[in-house]
Formats: sequence, C-alpha cells, structure tokens
Amino acid sequence: MRAIGRSFSAHPARVSGAFLTLAALTAIVWYLASPLFVRTYMNEALPSLAPALNTAGAFPSTTGVLNEASPTVDPRVIRSGELGYVDAIHNGKGPVRIVEVGGQRFVRFENVMLTNAPDVHVYLSRETGGKWGEATSLYLGALKATNGSFNYALPATADVASYQSVVVWCRAFRVLITWADLDGT
Repeated sequence: MRAIGRSFSAHPARVSGAFLTLAALTAIVWYLASPLFVRTYMNEALPSLAPALNTAGAFPSTTGVLNEASPTVDPRVIRSGELGYVDAIHNGKGPVRIVEVGGQRFVRFENVMLTNAPDVHVYLSRETGGKWGEATSLYLGALKATNGSFNYALPATADVASYQSVVVWCRAFRVLITWADLDGT
C-alpha cells in the first residue's frame, strides 16, 4: 500500500490524470443515469379559443344586436390512445389525445408519467407499435415534461387520419421511450 502511495505522491501527473479520469467518468455516469431519476413537471391547460370582442366589449351577431354571453368552444377528442410499456427503464403511463378546439388541433398529454432520458422528442407516426420513420413522421418538438399535462399544436395542414401513433423517442441513444397507438373516436 505504501508503494502505491509513494508512486502517486512522487508523480503529480499521475494524481492529476487519475483525478481527471475520475471526474470524466463521474460526468459520463451522471449524464447517462440522472435522467432516470430527474422528474420534470408541467400542468398546461388545454388552450381555449374565445371569439374576439368588439370595441364595445360584446360579441357581434348576424342580427345586428350585440350578444353579451360568450359562446363556448368545447374541445372535441378526434383520436386517443394510452402510453405503452417498453421495458423497466423506458415506459409511460397515461392518455394521449388529439383534440380540436375551435378549428385548431393539439396533441394533448393528460396527467401522464414518463421515464426521462436525455434529448427526448415527440413525433406523430404513420406506423403503430412505437415504430416511426424520420421521413414519414411529423415532428412535434422536444418533450415538455415527464409528468403532468401539456399540449403540442398541430399544423393546420396535418392530415390527422394518416397518423397512427404518438411516439416519444430519445435521439441521443436512438431508443423508444414510449408510444401511444391512436384509435378513432
């Protein structure tokens, strides 16, 4: 044991090298493992689209009389599915829906729990079972949170009927985190 201690103390470069190696290994382990334990939370409301008010503060009508009551725009679920289990490390739980509110469509994650990973992104896929292709899928954006409720706005030109699932994918390791096959409602 003394020989090892003398060896390191006699060579400061070895001590520095060992310290740098330990620091690099610690950083790599933290990068790979920490997302499994780090949880992020978001509780985003479903957007509500209210008609614009005129200058008098009332809603215009086709009869020429101003209506004081606000017309309601109820959300309509177009398609829905449940997040799936991939394995003990990669999985999700909770409903995912495509919702229309006043002509605008959203992918809505509602009270979900997903395992985390680095560089996680969300796609609409034309395939089922967690399969997807970069060229045939619609990219929605980076995952907003691992827990809670949040929305992704869909382009007006998106043909919702042609997409069969929502896929949550880790780009850094090219691995499926979870998915939800969509049923028509």
